[in-house]
Amino acid sequence: MPVRIDRLECWVLRVPVPQPVVTSFGVMDSRPALFLRVSATDGAWGWGEVFCNFPQVGAEHRARLIHSVFRPLLAGRDSDEPAQLWAALEQQTRRLALQCGEPGPFGQIISAIDQALWDMAARRAGQPLWRLLARPGATGRVRVYASGIGPEQVGELASCARRCGHTAFKFKVGFGPQVDQRNFAEIRATLGMNATVMVDANQAWEPDDAARQVDGLAPFNPYWVEEPIAADEPAADWLALARRCGVPLAAGENLRGRAAFRDVLSAGYLSFVQPDVAKWGGISIGREIAEQAQDLGVTFCPHWLGGGIGLAASLHLRAAMGEGGFAEVDVNPNPLRDEVCPVDVNDGWVTLATQPGLGVEPDLRRLARFLQAQ
Repeated sequence: MPVRIDRLECWVLRVPVPQPVVTSFGVMDSRPALFLRVSATDGAWGWGEVFCNFPQVGAEHRARLIHSVFRPLLAGRDSDEPAQLWAALEQQTRRLALQCGEPGPFGQIISAIDQALWDMAARRAGQPLWRLLARPGATGRVRVYASGIGPEQVGELASCARRCGHTAFKFKVGFGPQVDQRNFAEIRATLGMNATVMVDANQAWEPDDAARQVDGLAPFNPYWVEEPIAADEPAADWLALARRCGVPLAAGENLRGRAAFRDVLSAGYLSFVQPDVAKWGGISIGREIAEQAQDLGVTFCPHWLGGGIGLAASLHLRAAMGEGGFAEVDVNPNPLRDEVCPVDVNDGWVTLATQPGLGVEPDLRRLARFLQAQ
């Protein structure tokens, strides 16, 4: 007999930050998180996290969707087959998401439910999730990079990240050639020309200007340029940029749908693909995309910039695929990450613990000071 889901709960948390997180498209003046927990009739449970960075009211809105739409849909469903339930929820909510124009938030909630079901499955199996999903070569070790650096004090932040054990670094560009090149020069002066440094434009540039922008950064030897143009620009524009600039391109956090990932991977313009386990697809389809990418010679580097549950899910998925690629670790202060999933970075690597599931159990009493009304 399948074990049924009997409860879906969620918590909105928000941390004010003294230094806003600035990107080329917007500013985060607080760090939000939306944690959810799925429980089953056998007493098992699992945790997931919903993407909610933007807009800044997104966490509260998605929590209301969970209460009004997903809680009734999930009650009494089979908890044993995460991928099947992901597909069923996508299909059941497809027309509603179209009707209200919100396929993104719906997909993000389904992704978090999928994370929770995989956490539950690994807990039942008494294994860490990476081991439950492991492909040959998986060891539980993940190479990581320090993310979220810039656009101010980039040298200081990079130096701090290096002292914390990081050997690879990503900083934000898209603030104009003068600022971007000055920041890259500062990072190279701090870290040296041989350090692994990526840049993230957050879709800042237009296709007809992107090559010029990348050319200005090329002398600083970027390991990759992430989202130089909008994720939905035609493949021809991405291909032209890849051929013109000669710097490896990375993207994927803002793609959704199997067809979108299939088309991008088969087109051949990405060197690194970056699906986000809390934006679309969760663990179930994230693993599928990672396998497709590895078969095509594209490196899987999951995107993550949020709280500790999603970070744990991202690390476990990357670890399950073996020791290639990188996982993203934000280095901006965030207790919703650090108090839930603290990471110990040693010479650029994180070794995952052997507790069952994702290995995290948020202490909601400790985090009570950040809880928000729903």
